[in-house]
Order: sequence, then structure tokens, then C-alpha cells
Amino acid sequence: MERAHSLLLNEEACSQLGEHQRAEFVFEWLRFLKKLLPAADRADVKKNQKCLVEQLTVILIGSPGPPTRWLLAHCLALLYRLGDSLTSSLTVDRCNDIIRSKDDSPSYLPTRLAAIACLGALYEQLGRLLVNTFKETLANLLKAMKSAESQGRYEIMLSVEKILRGLGVSAVPCHRDIYKATRACLTDRSMAVRCAAAKCLLELQREAVFLWTSELENVATLCFRAFEGSNYDVRVAISKLLGTLLATAVEPKQPTAHRQGSRRSSLEEVMDLMTGGFLRGGAGFLRASGDKLKGTSSVSKDIRIGITQSCVVFVSCLGGVWLEANFSALLVLLMELVSHTRATQTPADAVCCRRCISFILRATLGSLLGEKAQIAAAKEICLAIGKQKRAVDAAMCDGNVETRVTTTDVAASQHVLVCALLELGSLVQGLASTAASLLTDTSTALLDTVVSVLLHPSVSARLAAAWCLRCVAVALPSQGAVLLDRCAERLNALKSCPEAVAGYSSAIAALLGAVQHCPLGIPHTKGNVVMGLAEDLLRSATQNSRISMQRTQAGWLLLSSLNTLGPAVVEHHLPRMLVLWRCAFPPSIRDLDMELRRGDHFTWQVTLEGRAGALCAMKSLVIHCRDLLTDDVIGRLLTPLACAVALLTKVPTLIKSYGNLIKNTSVVFRLRVYEILALLPSKTYEESFGIVLKQLVTDLTGPENVVCSELTLLPPLCHSDDLALLGPALQDMDQHYIEEQLQGSSVGGGTLEYDPFTICVKCQDILEQFTESLKQLKGVRQQTAQTHVTAALCSVLKRLGSSRVGLGPEEVRKPALGLLVGALESSNPLLRCMAAEGLSRLVQVVNDPAFTVSMTLVSFDKLKTARDAVTRTGHALALGSLYRYVGGISSPQHLSACVGILFTLSQDSTSPEVQRWALHSLSMVMDLAGPLYHGHVEASFTLVLRLLLSIPPTHVEVHQSLGRCLNALLTTLGPDLQGEGQSVSALRTSCLVGCAVMQDSPDCLVEAQAISCLQQLHMFAPRHVNLASLVPSLCVNLCSSYLSLRRAVVACLRQLAQKEALEVSEHAVALVKELPRRDNTHLDVTIKEVGLEGALFSLLDRESDPRLCQDIQETLVHMMSSIATGKLAHWLKLCKDVLSASAESTAPVETNQEEDGERDDDASVFHAKSESSGPFTNLRWSTRVFAVECVCRIISQCESHGHPAHFDMALAQEHRLHESTDFLVLHLADLIRMAFMAATDHSDKLRLSGLQTLLVIIRKFAAIPEPEFPGHVILEQYQANVGAALRPAFTADAPPDVTAKACQVCSAWIASGVVSDLRDLRRVHQLLASSLVKVQAGKEVPSQLYNEGTSTMETLAVLKAWAEVYIVAVQSSSRPRESPISGPGPGRQGEQAGSPLLEEDCGGVGGPGLLTLVQTDLATLSRLWLAALQDYVLLTLPQDYSAQLPATGGTFYTAETAEQARPHYCSSWAPILHATALWLNSTGFIMVDDGPANLSRPVTPTSMGQSTSLASVKSPEDISSDRLHLILGISVEFLCSPHSHDQMENISSCLQALQALLEVSWPRSKVGNDQVLSVELLSVLHRLIVTREAPGVQLAVLELVRQVVCAAQEHVKERRHSAEVTAISKKKETVPEFGEGRDTGGLVPGRSLVFGALQLCLCVLVRKLPQLSPKLAGSPRGGQGGSAWSLSDSDCRQVAAALAILSDLPAICSPDGSVSILPTVMYLLMGVLRELVQQPCGGGAGGSSGGGEALDLVVPAALQALRSVLSSPMSRSEKCRGAWAHLLRCALNTLLDFWDSDKPNPAVDEVSLLTALTIFLLTASPEVTTAQPLQTRCIDKFKASLESKDPVVLSRSYQLLMSVFQSKTGVAVPFIQGLGSCVVGHLQGVERRRPQSSKELQAIQDGVRALEALVFAADETHRPQLVAILLPILISFLLDENALSSAPAPARTLHESALQDLMRIGPQHSSVFKALMASSPHMKARVEAAVKGNQESVNAKTTQLQVPSKTSPSIQLKTNFL
Repeated sequence: MERAHSLLLNEEACSQLGEHQRAEFVFEWLRFLKKLLPAADRADVKKNQKCLVEQLTVILIGSPGPPTRWLLAHCLALLYRLGDSLTSSLTVDRCNDIIRSKDDSPSYLPTRLAAIACLGALYEQLGRLLVNTFKETLANLLKAMKSAESQGRYEIMLSVEKILRGLGVSAVPCHRDIYKATRACLTDRSMAVRCAAAKCLLELQREAVFLWTSELENVATLCFRAFEGSNYDVRVAISKLLGTLLATAVEPKQPTAHRQGSRRSSLEEVMDLMTGGFLRGGAGFLRASGDKLKGTSSVSKDIRIGITQSCVVFVSCLGGVWLEANFSALLVLLMELVSHTRATQTPADAVCCRRCISFILRATLGSLLGEKAQIAAAKEICLAIGKQKRAVDAAMCDGNVETRVTTTDVAASQHVLVCALLELGSLVQGLASTAASLLTDTSTALLDTVVSVLLHPSVSARLAAAWCLRCVAVALPSQGAVLLDRCAERLNALKSCPEAVAGYSSAIAALLGAVQHCPLGIPHTKGNVVMGLAEDLLRSATQNSRISMQRTQAGWLLLSSLNTLGPAVVEHHLPRMLVLWRCAFPPSIRDLDMELRRGDHFTWQVTLEGRAGALCAMKSLVIHCRDLLTDDVIGRLLTPLACAVALLTKVPTLIKSYGNLIKNTSVVFRLRVYEILALLPSKTYEESFGIVLKQLVTDLTGPENVVCSELTLLPPLCHSDDLALLGPALQDMDQHYIEEQLQGSSVGGGTLEYDPFTICVKCQDILEQFTESLKQLKGVRQQTAQTHVTAALCSVLKRLGSSRVGLGPEEVRKPALGLLVGALESSNPLLRCMAAEGLSRLVQVVNDPAFTVSMTLVSFDKLKTARDAVTRTGHALALGSLYRYVGGISSPQHLSACVGILFTLSQDSTSPEVQRWALHSLSMVMDLAGPLYHGHVEASFTLVLRLLLSIPPTHVEVHQSLGRCLNALLTTLGPDLQGEGQSVSALRTSCLVGCAVMQDSPDCLVEAQAISCLQQLHMFAPRHVNLASLVPSLCVNLCSSYLSLRRAVVACLRQLAQKEALEVSEHAVALVKELPRRDNTHLDVTIKEVGLEGALFSLLDRESDPRLCQDIQETLVHMMSSIATGKLAHWLKLCKDVLSASAESTAPVETNQEEDGERDDDASVFHAKSESSGPFTNLRWSTRVFAVECVCRIISQCESHGHPAHFDMALAQEHRLHESTDFLVLHLADLIRMAFMAATDHSDKLRLSGLQTLLVIIRKFAAIPEPEFPGHVILEQYQANVGAALRPAFTADAPPDVTAKACQVCSAWIASGVVSDLRDLRRVHQLLASSLVKVQAGKEVPSQLYNEGTSTMETLAVLKAWAEVYIVAVQSSSRPRESPISGPGPGRQGEQAGSPLLEEDCGGVGGPGLLTLVQTDLATLSRLWLAALQDYVLLTLPQDYSAQLPATGGTFYTAETAEQARPHYCSSWAPILHATALWLNSTGFIMVDDGPANLSRPVTPTSMGQSTSLASVKSPEDISSDRLHLILGISVEFLCSPHSHDQMENISSCLQALQALLEVSWPRSKVGNDQVLSVELLSVLHRLIVTREAPGVQLAVLELVRQVVCAAQEHVKERRHSAEVTAISKKKETVPEFGEGRDTGGLVPGRSLVFGALQLCLCVLVRKLPQLSPKLAGSPRGGQGGSAWSLSDSDCRQVAAALAILSDLPAICSPDGSVSILPTVMYLLMGVLRELVQQPCGGGAGGSSGGGEALDLVVPAALQALRSVLSSPMSRSEKCRGAWAHLLRCALNTLLDFWDSDKPNPAVDEVSLLTALTIFLLTASPEVTTAQPLQTRCIDKFKASLESKDPVVLSRSYQLLMSVFQSKTGVAVPFIQGLGSCVVGHLQGVERRRPQSSKELQAIQDGVRALEALVFAADETHRPQLVAILLPILISFLLDENALSSAPAPARTLHESALQDLMRIGPQHSSVFKALMASSPHMKARVEAAVKGNQESVNAKTTQLQVPSKTSPSIQLKTNFL
């Protein structure tokens, strides 16, 4: 194929190929030429033009196939357009000659068709260059048309269309001739020709004015005739033509129209034409009137549906603005049409006509109008309904008999009302909460109007009104309860009016049905009301025979609808319902027999109706309340059911007795029985099987079943793939609402659907009975019965197959097989499909390979012998589907046989039908064979391509099957398509060629398949799909009128956008730039303005298909996730444009608040002006919601994958200076603007999204500083906007979910700390305060609109918001205390006084100011919080305790709505718990009030909290204890729960709450007293440490453990103290021992607090430092916690905390206990120390050198812990002193061993080790440190350190020695003796080597201090001798004058400090000093010089200071800041 890629055809390569390969080669060359010519050099083209023309002409006369001829024509025309066009006329003549040729042989036909195609393309491309030959060519084509067959006519029509397009206005002379020729084609028997003719006329009408003026009526009649017998494609094409013509007639586009004296048609005239067609069809006047006289006229549905679609096209062409202006006129005309008697002669006609009108209204109003215009349209419809209803009322009330209304008038009015009400309902439901203004408009009185129709005499009008009310309730949930009350009240009042009972009950049922679509629900009490109504109606039904039927129906209807409310409501009413069911049926079968002897036709009609209703209510219960179906309930339902089944058998006798009067009711009754039986488990009614099955056989084959509703019955039983054989699937059309009318039978399904019973042993008899019955029937009856029987069998097999049950004995197979094979050869294609599926299920159920093989052999034999298409298609399909459910085809021989037969069938060109079914079957075989098919792939590709290149375009169905084959082939090859080999490359090219052929197909379904094939190819081999050509072809079809094509396009775009979003976007924009001007659609304009993503937003707004909408959204999300951060401004602008595009933008901000002065700025922030019209207009709220969600996604994307500058203003501005990048923070104003627009919209969903976005913005941007105003944050400037966005959510009529979300935003805003001014903060605070008032009103709100669960949600949202604010207030007020910013005293008092000025002075919101705001409501809040926590505790109790729960519910929830309330509590308890703990902490558990009653009752009269009687009994101590246990209980229960893994915030809240509690002494003493509680708490915390890795959680846990240990310590201390006091008073010798371990020292795991704490500390330490564990010590280092030097900051904090806890443990042990744990404690302490002091290679010896800055935190902690343990009072206790001393000596020995480490890297942190050593020396008892040889080793260590070259080590050694020298004599003396001389020696050496650095200086100064300490530690007697050593050393540090000036700074500093020391010490020991001076003149001179020099420098400094003070400052400050 690569050889085909050249400018000239490679004839040599071509000649070597076979015939079929040559066709493929030529097609590939033409494809290449088509791309190459526009890109090639013109000179090059001209040079090769002659040769190219010759080659193309050779192909032209070589009988090319359809795709090749179109491509050839395009290339030829392109060649002349780009090259030399002079010789084009020769080609035109050549083509004309071919067309004139007399050769009629089939082999010459392709050449003639190619010539026709070439003419069309040449004229299209060259246009007026060929104008001279135009008339001749056209005459030739039109002449050829007369004798052409369908393919020729089709091709000529396409050519003429192209000629018209190319010539434009130049073709005017021939317009009439073309029109005449096209007229004939428009009613051609070939559907493809009709489509082509319609397209031709569509092109003609651009210039031919007469088509939409003088000829308009004729064209319209012609179109009506063309609709007759048409298919879907024809209807789409002709409706487009007719609609466009009529639109042009009403509003002409061309200015020429006026010059020719033509006039515009009015809307009325145009609609008269349509109405005429609708009522009379395509017949002329005479024929129609003749039919009318005979009374036989009925217009076919094809015509009506075609006209309907034309109407939609007509309105769409005129556009939304025209529709808005002319809607009232159009509505009147449409309503006249639907009320015309001819339109509704039969019920079926009436249904069809109503559907048509509804479709016109829905398709135009739903997609063309924006929300504002839709509201106006709804008002118009409402007025029309009111007018119609008044007319009927007037006529009904008219007393005069002559003018009395006839039934036909009522019928006409009912059709009008049904259409109007359904559309009104759809409009309101689409508008959702934006429709609120409709209901409040008094001029239309929408609700009154609709409710009035509930009294209409016609049932369909009443039901439509009920449906409309349901739509209102779904759209505006606040109306549900109001409407229910209204209808219930009217029903009660008008109980004796039959219409009222029927109407209002259906309205109530509809409203209850709406509840499941409203998350906010309705009040629980409404269920009681409905239940009462239903009982009342059923009981009173027998009182008045005139309305007993209506009351019975209404009662059961209400019960059925009540069941839809779900188990939570129904369980309360179930007992009463069971009673009603029992009463509806006779108590036993005997009573039923007696009943049959009584009654007349009316009583039986009512009885059957009642029982059918009862069964319907049962069905509703089974469907909606499965949870309530216990065995007991099912048992109680079985008695009525048994009676119902028994009555089934008696129905025929009843019909015989009472005639057809009860026939309809009996059909409904039978249906209801079967429905309920099908839903119940079959085991429950086994004894009734015999009766039921016998009755089923009768029903399925009985004589009264004349009508077969096969379209409701069969499709569910066919496989979804096979349905494609039957034409375009209904669900894939935009017009399916009306198209399905064509396919249904004349009456809807009154017949049985199908019965999925598990067939028992009787299966065989039944099947044989079926077979017998079928033999006895003939004709239509037989086919109907066959359909029913086969459907029943297939349904059984499907149920058996899916539940994996066998079929039973072998005898059953034969009759089943007979039935299915019979159906497989039926003439009905749908039945054949179902039979094939049935066979595949039969094979699955039998599950016997031999049976499967025998089945395939049957089909093989039939296919070899049969010649009729029906048998061949059925068995071909069976071959493909047999292996569908048995794991696919596994035998290569069988596969080869199947493929061989199907290949043969698919090449049978005499029967396209057989080809189509065979190819479809082949595609299934490919799927089922999987990898086994690889051997047949090449042959299959060859076959598919050959057929694609040769089958005529008129056989569209075959092309569709070929597309499926190609798709299956791609799936079979899968990732192998990526291969590089020659064979794979050839297969890939074949794929691409096949896709190219299908892409050029005129059929949209084939084109859709081409796209899905390319999508497959892109998935497996993306490099080989050319996006530059694929994306434009996708974009062109985005606005296709075919839904399936749009779906395929968007699905493909979704896949492309996942990886190559940027390329896709660029290709789309490039396409629009290249498009010719005249083709610009709305879409192209959109792409040009806002890119492909903007076009997708527009499409999303127009589409109603859910699957397509989801795909569009996903495509946009993928595009956003890959390119949004790069094109940030573009995406944000796009979202902003979408949001601004509502017809009237956001709701105006309310300004009517009390504080007008303060409100001004808020109010003027954003007034609701839409900024600019933008590229979008009138977008729906759902699209705008999606745009807001996109904004949130962009923010989170910038956070997760973006640059840090997205959230840093200073950084972003800096980057912007250097590079042209874009950052989110720079668009903050736009983000706030969008959130504001959404949050203040009319649509509730949009408000929720807007508030969520605002929340995200606050959370992400709150902390970002404003670079221009230091100390401020960037969000501060938007505080007015935030306030204005929140205010509407707190109005009285705001829905609770909006208010709840707004509370969340309020708390986030207040807590964020953005606002520093309390006055500004008060605005938002007031909103929260107002909602708190609402909460306090509690359950006593009189009018409840929503379910009680919603008030729980709102209450908890408010309490949670307050809790979050309080937590922040407490945390921020505790910070200033630690680092005081504000001044003391007056500020603090001022705060409490509440003066705002003083509050600001003293630290504003950051400090205690915010706390003051909360403080005022804290008393109320704390009670409400406690009440909420009590509720939460009750709701989280296990099911076993449900009996103990309060019967009325809790404080904030009712018992009935506990289930709905639970999730709200689960989402808000944690902050409330934390806040409550903080409040208790602040009060210190001291009761604020004097009376305990107040504690449990809030300020309102409602009973929140405990009951008064209990509260009055409890003491404050009890109440505090309850509160403590409440918080402890909730926390521990949550921390133990296994599913708390995803709620880190909740875990943190629990831990912080517990910390806050344990900060207070009272709860601490409680916990300390209760060892069991402490141990349990520790075990929970230990588990948390092990399972939660978050550092914050781990640190919080350790802090809590420390608090628990402290509590225990305090407890032990207190007990010891009190015991000592007692002992002293009672003069006892011994004091009992307290603490763990008592006398034995044993600790019991699981009961010991110390043991638990040890375990926890060990766990933390070993996880961070595995080397501590002997087991892990050998493991390789590195990884998490490998070495102390790899620890992170938080790890270090955890280790430090664990060490602190360890050091506290000995204090809570008894002396014996302390000895038990001391080895462990010291082992861990020493182990940690060992890890800390071992430095990594190359590290210095200093404490902080060598990396590991975080260790600076741990080392001091370890040393502090060591000090704590060593200084423990236990070490001095008489009982265990010896044991301690021994253990501590061991520890000291271990410490000394650290220096002598035999590790290869002996570098240790000497400073830390020396410090630890010093702590031992200073803190441990002397018996530990004075023991030999430890003491000597200690002295050696110090000696070694004094030899160190590191000044830091030296310095620290001196400091430590100084403290040792000053310590107890016993410890100090040996050190003084051992180390004094070393110190002196070092200091004496300084004179020779002066300090060069500050560190060296420090070391020398520390040495001097140490020596000084040594001197002063000596006895008075020896001190002078030592001073005599010290003074010469100090004098040696002094420098003479010359040396001083040149000495380095450290030496000078040393000189000065030595001088000061001399001047300090000299006078103290004057005798020694004088003696020294006298004995050494040299020293004396040195000292004197130094003193003198010092004096001079002091004098110089004082003079310098005095000079400048003479001038006074020029600016006087008014305030002294010092």
C-alpha cells in the first residue's frame, strides 16, 4: 500500500495485483491524491495534469465502485480547480458521452454512475467556468433519469444538487426543469432516491424563489405524499426540506424575493398547509372529500410524524427570538389542530396526534428558548389552559339543553388540555427552582389553573393535571407539602363528586410519587393524612353506588403511591394496610364460590376494580419496601393472593354471565395478578402453580388475544446487539417520542407481558400444549399466539440462564426446540431475533456440548438447502449467537465451518437482507472466537473491504453490518495493531481504508461506526491515527441531526481528550478557519470565538440525552485536566461567559436590612447586570452548574499539579515580570465574581454550587498575604462580596440545604481570619446569629414544608458552624496570651465590656475579639451542643438497644425520621464535640448557673436535653460526670471504630477534645482515680498510633498519653500526701505504699497503666529508631526511621514526647514497681542516646554540626528525661535505694561504653555524652558516681575532652566541669584533683597561641570560669594559693599597647575580659594580688599599661557621645512611644 502514495498512479504495481486488491490500491491512491493535491506545488500539478487526467479517466471507465467513484470525482474536480481548468470541458463532454451511451449491460452501469458523479463534482468545484456547457449537461442528466434504475436516479439527484451548489444563481434558467424532474423522485419507490431528491430541492430553494412562493402549496402536498410509506432517513430529509421552505416563506432570506413581486406568507397560512396535510394526508382535495363521504379516511402515521418533524424544523429555522415573539399565535394554531375532530377519530389517532403536538412543543420550547422565554411561554400555556377549562365549565353548567356541551367537545378539550399540561409540566420541571416566579405571578395563577382541571370530566385531562402538579413538586420541593394539603382538603370536601374523587386522588398520588425525586422530602405526618384518606375512601365506597367505583380506585391508588415513600414511612402504616388487603378479598376459597353466585355486572366491575387496585398496592409495596417483607408479612399477603389466583379461573364465566361490560376490568385484574406473582419468590405460592400455569396457557394462546403488542414484549427479550438488524434503534433518535408511534400496535399492551416463573416438572406438558394450540390456529391469530408463546419461553430461559438453573428432564428439550426453530423461520424479523436469543439461552441452560453441536448442525443443514431469505437470515443469526452464553467458540473446526458458510452468505448480492444478517452474525462470531479468529483475520479484512468498495450506497443496512464486522475485527486484533511487521502494517492500512469508505458514506449510522472504528484504532495504535483529519470530521458532525452520530462523535472526542486534549483543541480551531463562509453554522461561530470547549458547552446546553450529556461533561473534564493550567485565562473566561449567559442574570442583592448605613458597600458590590452578551445566550441552569463545578476542578488542579505561584501573589507577580505565564491567584477577582453570581442565582442547585465554590476559594486563598499592604491578606478586599453572596441563603424562604451550605461558608470565612475588623465581621456573624435564633425555635415551627430530617440537617449545620467558629476563637485567643501582643489591663476589661473600639485596640479578631462575639451566645450554644451530642449518642447505639430509645425521638430529630437524621449527625458531631470540650475547659467544669434545671433546658420552652424531673434531682457533680463520660464515650467509641480511616479531621477533633478536658484538674482527677478508664484510653491510643501515620495525630496521641500519665501522677501524689498526713496525725511508723507494683513490683498487662504507657512509648521509639530493638539491630539502615540522622522534624517531636512520658513513669509506681520498670526505662533512654550521639561519616564533633538540625530538639529532651529519672524520689527511697543505685551504675557504665564503641565509625557527639555524664554526676546519688572504676573512667573522659582540638567541645567541657566543680564535695573533689592541673595547663598555653576565632575565645573564657569555680570550691585555707595560680593566667591574656592595636578581634576581647576579671578578683584577694605584683615587676607593668589604656578609651567614648546631643531634633513627635 505504501507504493500507492505518489502523485501519479504506480501502474506497474497496480497491474501486478488481483482484481479486488487493485480496487483497494486505487482507492488508497485516490485518498492520498485528495490530501496531496491541495498541499502540492501548483506548477508540479500542472506539469503532471495531463497524465493524471488520463489515469483518472482510465479508472472512470474501469467500472469503479461507489466510494471509489465519489473519491475519483472529487480528485478530478480538484485537479482542474488547482491546475489548468481549460481542458475541463473535454472531460465534461467525455462524461456526457458515457451517460448517453446505449449500453444497458449491468457491467457498464458503474462507469455510467461514475460519469454522473464526476459531472456533479466538476460543476461543484469549477462552478461558473463551465456555465456554457451547463444546459446541455443538465438536459442530458434529466433525460437519462427517465430510463435510469434506482441507483442511477439516486446518483443523478446527488449530481444535480452539486451542480446547483456550484453554479448558484447562474442555474436559474433550468430551475423549473430540475423542479419537474425532482418532483417525480420525491415519491420514488426507492427511499435513497427520495432522500437525494429532498437534498436536491433543499439546494434548489436557495435560489429558486418560486418554491416557497407560488409553488409552496404544491411542494407541501408533494412532501406529504413523500412521507407516505417512508423510513426514518426520508422523514428526516423531507422534514428538513419542508420546514426550511416554510420558514423561508414566512421570513425570506434573499432580498431578491421582494423584487419579484412575491409576498411573504403569514404564520397562519403556513400552518394551514401543515394542518391540511395532518388532517387529510397527501391526497388532493377531491380524493379526500370522497373518502370523507365514504367515512374511511384515516391519515397514515408516517405522514403525521413527518409533518410533526417538519414543524419542528420550521420553528428551529426561524429561531428562538421568532418563537418568543410568535409563540402565542403558534400555540393557538397547534391547539386548534389537536382539537380537530378529524385528527382524533379513533383512540389510537388521538394518542398519535397528542404525541405529535407534544413533540412539537417540547422540541421547540425545550431547546430553543432560554429560561426567561420559557417562563413567558409557560404563562401563555397556562392562560390557554385556563381559557379551555372555563369554556368547558361554562358549557357544562349551561342549563339550555340545545346548547349543552356534546361529548365530542369534551373530547376535543381534553386533548388540548393534555398537550398543554404535559408541556407546562415539562417546562416547569426543566426550569426547576428558577420557575418560582411563575407560581407567584397572580395574573396566570398557575397552580389554581392546573388544580381546576382536576375536576374535568375526562380522565386523561385529570391525569395530565396530576402529572403537571407532580412536575411542579419536583421542580420546587417547597410546594410538595402545600399542594398535598390543598388536594387532601379538597378531596375531603368534595367526597361525593366522582370527578373530584378521581382527580384529587390522582393528584395526591402523583405528588407522593414526586417525593422520591426530592431529597428534602415532605413532612412525615403527610403519610398519616394520606393513609387516613385512603381508609376513609375504601370504607365509604359501598355507601353510594354512584361513586363507589371512583372511591375504590382512588383509595387503592393512594395506598399504592403511599408505598413509594419507602420503608421508613410505610412501616408505621403496614398493619392497617394488611387489614385493608384482607378485607378486599374473601376470607377463603369457599367464600369465593359463594360470592360468584351473587352480584350483578356493576358490583362485579367494582369488585374486580378494587381487587386489581389492591394487587397494585401490593406490587408497589414489594417494589419500594423490600425491607419490610418479612416471612410474616408475606404469609399474610398469601391468603388474598390465593383468592386472587382462584378468581382468575372464574373470570371467563363472569364474562359469559355479564358480557363485555367487565371485560376491560378483568384484563387489568389478570395483569395485576401476574405482575405481583412475578415479583414474589416463587416458593411462596407453590400450591397455586397448577392454576396459574393453566391460566397462562389460555391467556397466551386464547382467542381473545387478537392484538399483539410485540414492540413492548419482544425487544427486552432480544439481545441488544441484534436489535440493530431491525433498523435504527429507537433510543438512538431525538424523535423517538413520536417515532415509536409508528412501531407500536394499534392499541397499547393490554396483553400479558411475559412470565418469568421458574417452570417446574409441568414444563413439558405446557410446551406440548402450546405446540398443539399453535397448530390449530391460522393466519394473524397464529402469528400472535406464536409471538406470545415464544416470548414466554424465552423469558423463562433467560431467567433460568441468569439464575444458573438447569432446564430439567431431556423430554423438555424437544418441544422447546420445536417452538424456537419455528419462530426462527417466522416472517417477522423481531421474532427471529428473539428466537436466536432464545436458542442461545437454551444452549446455556441445557449445558451439554453435544446438544450445542447438534444445534449448529441443524442450522448448517438448513442453510445448505434453504433458498428463501427468511430461513437463511434466521439460521445465519442463530449460528452467530449460539455460543453467546457458553464462553465463546473454542473449536477451530467449528469456527472454520461457520466462517465459510457466513462468508458465502455475505457475498449473495441478490439479497441484501441475507448479506446483512450474515455479516451481523459474522461480527458476533468474531467477538465470540476471540484470539482463535486470528487465522481468519486477513480473509475477513479482504471480504469486508471488497464489499465496502462494491455494495451500492442505497443498501445502507449492509454497510452498517460491515461496520460492525470492522469493529469486531479491530477488537480481535487489539494491541497487535501496534506491531511493526509488514502483515500488521497491511492490516492497519486495510482498517484505515475501510474507515475512510465508511466516513464518506451518506448514511449517518455508517459514519458513526467509522468513528467508533477509528476510536478503537486510536486506543490500540494511537500513532497511526491522523488527528489532523479525524478531529475536523468529528467537529463537523457535532451538530448532526442524528443522535447516534453525535453520540459517536462525543465518545470519540472523550477518548482523544484524555491524552491529546491540546492537539484536539488546536485542530478544531484550525478547521473553522479553513471552512468556506457559507457553511458556517452556529457551532463554527462558537468554535471560532471560544474554541472546541466552548462549542461543547453550547452542545451540552442543547442536548437532552443523558448519556450524551455525561460524555460531553467527561470530555470537558479531560480537556480541562490536561490543558487548564496552561490556558488558565481562557478556561476561566469560558466558565465566566457560561455563567453570565442566563437571560436575566443573578438575583439582585437585597438591601432592605436594618443597618442601611453599613449595608451600602455590600449592596453596591455586584448589581445583577450581565457583563456582556458573550458568545453564549440563554444557557440553562444545569449547564451553569457544570461551569461552576469546572471552576472548582480548575482550583483543585492548580493545587495538585500546578506551580506554587498559583497560590502566592508575590511569587505570581514576580514570575509574570520574567515570563508570560498565568497564575490562578491573579484571577481571584473573577473567581469571587463567579462564585457570587452562582450563589445569588434563582436556581437552588446553582446556589449550592456557588456556595461550595466560595468555600473552596476561602479555604485555598485565605492565608495568602497581599504584597502591596503588608499585614493584610488578598481576600480582605472581597469581604463585602462574600457577605452579599451569603445573605440570600439566610432568608426565610431559602431551602434548608442552601442555608446549611451557607452556614459552612460562614464558619469558614470567620475562622479563616481574613477579616481583622470586628465591625466587618459582625455582618457575617449576624447571619449565623439569626440562624441560631431559628434553631432555638426548634420543633415548634408551625408550617413544615420539608421532611423533619431537613430541619435536623439545618440545625446541625448551624451548630457545627458555631462550633468551628468557637474553636478558632479559643485557639486564636490563647495564642496572644503566650506571646502577648495587646497591652495588659484596660484592654482586657474593655473587651469584657464589649466596646468595639477597645476590642480593635487589643488585637482584633486574631485575639480575644472573636471570642467576645461568640461569648454572648455561649450559654445557649453549650446547651444545644450537649443536646446534639446526646442525640448522636442515641443514634449510634446498636440495633439491640432500639427499644430503649425515647419514643418521641431526640432533641433535634423525630423518632420516625431517625434514619434520615443519622447521616447529618455523622457529618457534624466532631467539631461540636471539640467545641463542647473547649467550653467545659473554659468553665473548668464549674457550674455557671445556680440551679441545675437550667443546665438541661435551653432558653426556649422546648424540651431539649434531659427531662426536667431528672435534671432537678441531679447534683452538679453528677451532671459534670455525665458530661465527661459523654465526651469520653463518644471519643473512645469513634477512635475504636474500624471505619474511621477516612476522617482525619474527626480523629483530630476527638484527640483535641480529650486534651482540652484533661487540661482541667477535675476531669484529670476523675481519670487519675479510675485506673480501668485510663488503661482503656491508653489501649485505644496505642491502636491509633499503630494504624494512623499522620504526624499530627501521632503527636496529639502522645500529648494525651502524657496528660493521662500526669493525671495518674497527681492521683498518686495526693494519696501519698494524705497517707503521710494521716500517719503523722496517728503517729504510725510505716506509710502504706501507693502506686503501681505495690509490694511485689509486678505489673499486669491489660490492667496496668504503666505497662500500657511503656508499650506505647516502646512502639513509637522502635518505629522511629529500629536499632533500639535487638531483633532489628542487625537490619540494614536507611528507610523510614533507619538512623537518628534521617528523622524528620515531626519524628523528632514524637521521640521527644515519648521520652518525656518514659521519664514520668517511675513516679506513678510504688518503690518495688519502679525497680521493675527502671531497667526498661534506662535501656530505652540509653538506647535513644546512643543513636543520637553516633554521627554519620564525616560529621564533626559538635552538637549541631554534621546535619540533623531536627536533632537539636531530641537531644535536650533525652537529657531532660535522663535528669528526671535520676532525680526521681524513688532513687532515695529507703526500700529500693540499693536496687536503683545498682541499676544506675549499670546505666552509667553503658554510657561510658558509648565512647569506646567498636564500630568502624567511632565519631560520636562528645558534647551530648559529656552532658549526659555531667547529669549523672550532678543528679544521681554519690554511691552511683563515686564507685570505682566508674569515677576514674569519668575523669578520663573529661581529660580526653580537654585535649580536643574542637573549640566547641572544649568550651562545653569547661562549662560542664564548672558545674561539676561546684557540686557536692564528694563528687567534686576527685575531679578537681584529677583535672585541675589540666585546666591550668591549657590556660597557661594561651599566651603562646592567642584565640583566632570567637569559638576559641569562648572556650578560653569558659576555661577561666571553670578555674574560677575550682578556686572558689577550695577551702578558705587553700584558696590564696589557687588565686595565685589564676591571676598570672589572667595577666598573661593582657596585651601591650602595640600588640593591642594590631591584634585580631578575639584576642582584643580576651584582653578586655581578662582585665575586667582582674579588676573583679584582685580586690577580693588583695593580699595575694599585691604580693604577686610586688614579686613580678613584669606583670605589674603589664597590668598598669592595660588599666591606663582602658581608661583612655573610656574617656574618648564619653566625649564622642556628648558631641551630637547639642542639636535637638527638627520634628517633634506628639506621642512618646517608649
